[in-house]
Amino acid sequence: MTTPPRVTSVVINAADHDLLVGFWKELLGVEVARSFPPYFTWLAPQEGTGVSVAIQAVRELTPGRNRLHLDTEVADIEAAVARIEALGGSFLEDHEIGGFAWKVMADPEGNEFCIAPAH
Repeated sequence: MTTPPRVTSVVINAADHDLLVGFWKELLGVEVARSFPPYFTWLAPQEGTGVSVAIQAVRELTPGRNRLHLDTEVADIEAAVARIEALGGSFLEDHEIGGFAWKVMADPEGNEFCIAPAH
């Protein structure tokens, strides 16, 4: 049996490379690990975390909606929303299923990601 691939990065496409490097670097509190400007930049992983992949079931694919997104968790949702907006991101919508609530946010180019309370 061959060894399965190991996930190393979640890649976000960007029209403005420097804008999104700055946004995600500040939001996640990490530094640049390596960069090949203006084409590629890898940010360092957050301390004590790894990459997690989740599958989300939807009734149907929505035209224009991102098919890949990051799920993140935060200690203070409202403070996180304010910080994301201050960095040029935006709030899109609230969700709640079975007592689990989260917010859908977007980076400055509209790439969606979710924030939920840390558990």
